[in-house]
Amino acid sequence: MENKSHALKAGIFTLILLIATILAALWLNRDRVQRVQYEMATTLPLQGLNPQATVRYRGLDVGRVDDILFDPEVLGQILVRLSVKPDTPVTESTFGMLNYQGVTGIAFIQLDDDGSKPRRLSSSEGKVPRIPLRPSLLDNLQNKGLEILEQTQVLTRQLNTLFNPANQKTIMSAFENVSQAADKIEQVPKKLEPTLERLPALAAQAEKTLASISALSENAGERTDAVSSAVEYDTLPRINQLTNEARTSLHVLNRTLEQFNRNPQSVLFGSPAATPGPGEPGFAAPEK
Repeated sequence: MENKSHALKAGIFTLILLIATILAALWLNRDRVQRVQYEMATTLPLQGLNPQATVRYRGLDVGRVDDILFDPEVLGQILVRLSVKPDTPVTESTFGMLNYQGVTGIAFIQLDDDGSKPRRLSSSEGKVPRIPLRPSLLDNLQNKGLEILEQTQVLTRQLNTLFNPANQKTIMSAFENVSQAADKIEQVPKKLEPTLERLPALAAQAEKTLASISALSENAGERTDAVSSAVEYDTLPRINQLTNEARTSLHVLNRTLEQFNRNPQSVLFGSPAATPGPGEPGFAAPEK
């Protein structure tokens, strides 16, 4: 009996010691930091997010998820309550996204800031400040996947319409027309071969014609030089002589017309005798 009593006491002592050790460890490891409360309201799905999930700010561990519950004021909206370190730079432009850790699929809240409103986010009296929750990369991929699937369905219907029997006949007819046109284009070089073979002869004939034109031009130049010489040494002196005679005749005519203007009666009675000069008969000295 004494052995059983000692064994029972030893077991109870060991159990009490184990419980005390666990409680001491929990007390020593408890979070003594006073955290700031925030809240997220969203209608997005929160797959894998649980209370006590990690909250990170640009990759740094800054807090945890305290609770996840439905919003009693807005139907279908979910509230995610967070507690983060007081030195976390949460501003009015801070937002959250749902992220997943590695291949384990454990979800956590990732906080980030676009810097559009750098003023620090503060809580009002009796109301927890809210941080918007944006769609995650996975949500965007799901939405884009649905859009791509819808576009694929539309494209499939269009292809089915395009390749119906009637359109297939039209397409085959178009291919046949293109093939016939290609055959005609292939025949064009064959038709041009005789003309291309005659090009060297035509080029030689053109060179001969140009040589003849050049010789004619040289002959014409020589004749022009001869005519110019004849004009310069024969015709021009005669023209100059005639010009001088015409000038003399015009000068005599001008003098005659001038004399007629001064003495018109000279036409009937002739020109008056010239007044005698000194030493000539009939000269009379002027009276003083």
